[in-house]
Amino acid sequence: MKPRARLSLPSGATTTWIWAWAGAGLGGLLALGFWAPAHWLAAAGSQASQSQVTLLNPRGTVWDGTAQLALTGGSGSSDTVALPGRVEWKIRPAWGKLHLHVLATCCTPEPLQLEVQARGLRAATLTLADQQSTWPSSLLVGLGTPWNTLQLQGKLQLRTTGLSLDLNPETAALAGRVQLDATQVSSRLSTIKPMGSYRLSVLGGTTPSLRLETLEGSLELSGAGQWVNSRLRFEGIATAQADRIEALSNLLNIIGRRNGAQSVIQLGSR
Repeated sequence: MKPRARLSLPSGATTTWIWAWAGAGLGGLLALGFWAPAHWLAAAGSQASQSQVTLLNPRGTVWDGTAQLALTGGSGSSDTVALPGRVEWKIRPAWGKLHLHVLATCCTPEPLQLEVQARGLRAATLTLADQQSTWPSSLLVGLGTPWNTLQLQGKLQLRTTGLSLDLNPETAALAGRVQLDATQVSSRLSTIKPMGSYRLSVLGGTTPSLRLETLEGSLELSGAGQWVNSRLRFEGIATAQADRIEALSNLLNIIGRRNGAQSVIQLGSR
């Protein structure tokens, strides 16, 4: 048997080759991360939302990309509604932070600006810069029941002020204010078009609260609620004007427990 030949390297060559391979590997990982395809983000978003939020036909990368945003009723649901136009995003990492800019060509005059600040390994703070945007109410149909039955039409005008969310493994704390105006609302369950305009306000704090009120309309909605131990408890009333009860009867039967010209709306346990 012939003795095995040994390859001798000049002094320091071994260390040089190790660093060369390590550098090549690190460079490859950085390049892979930098050019990570947009469909990776689409898959992650779908999994995190249990398939209720999907990014269709994603293009670009995780850091700079576009897609069409769609809402669905979740896994196995046939209800899917997509925003008109595409959504564009830019993600920029910083030390312990991520800065996210999102522009929906149909709905946001200016990009939505979201900052994610890591707090340790299992906590983070999400902060949304003050913004105003307008969304089609038909998008809600994609969430399934009861929205696919109501089939609402109209505009959703969203405004946020000082909004932030502290996320921990067991709790979430909301600060700031969210105001959602649903204007010129109609439903396939009623021949009255529009039925009215409404405002939903969420106020953060130790115990975040929610308030529903009617701005104008034949169908009057009112109610209030609070998040207690991360669960929403809400009580409200839907009332039809005296000369509109028959035209709004089907809708009143669907949205709550019917009581004459009223419908009692309850979410969560008392």
